Order: sequence, then C-alpha cells, then structure tokens
Amino acid sequence: QVQLDESGGGLVQVGGSLRLSCASSGLTFSRYGMAWFRQAPGKEREFVAGLRWITTTYYADSVKGRFIISTDNAKNTLYLQMMGLRPEDTAVYYCAADSEYSDWRPEDMDYWGKGTLVSVSS
Repeated sequence: QVQLDESGGGLVQVGGSLRLSCASSGLTFSRYGMAWFRQAPGKEREFVAGLRWITTTYYADSVKGRFIISTDNAKNTLYLQMMGLRPEDTAVYYCAADSEYSDWRPEDMDYWGKGTLVSVSS
C-alpha cells in the first residue's frame, strides 16, 4: 500500500521561496520515478520536476534554474525547493510516483498525493 502526503504549501510573495515535502510510505524511492506536478485553476495538470534513481533529475522548462527536486531516503521524503517564485507558479502541487519508469505525463503516474496549495502574490 502506497501513500503520499504533501505539505509545505502556503502564501508567499513574488520572488520568495518555499520547500514542499512529500512524505511517503509503502514504496522505496530507488524503485520508482518520483515527481511533482501542479494544477492551476482552469488548467490541466502539468509536470514540474521528476527524479529517478535518486539523483537523476528532470525539470519542466518553466522551472529550470528555480526549482530543485531531491529526496531524503532516511525519512522517505521527497522535496521540491522552489525559489524565485512567480505568480504563474500559483497552483496545487501534487507528489506522484511511477512504478514503471515510463514518462512524465500525469497518466504515467501510479500514485498521487492529495496536493498542497502554493499561492504567489505581491
């Protein structure tokens, strides 16, 4: 049984930083592709960042250079460090896991958290 639980969202001003956490149970990070997605009001869910084999990272063009995905295996936790936040980063952010190492589309993910809201404003 796999469970993913996001936390760390909140309200932040433009240019600020937040770190999102995804506490996991029932899976081993080294055996899954781990990812962050986000969904803004009226928009489709989109890929933000992914990680395979703990240290192989993937980023959407919109967040490259600003966001960092990482893990703490001892704590079974996935992180998303977000810097230089912009209003367009406002969304519900979801943690997800892919057991098949397929691709980074929402439909490729096998497990999802319930999301944490990030709101960016001046």
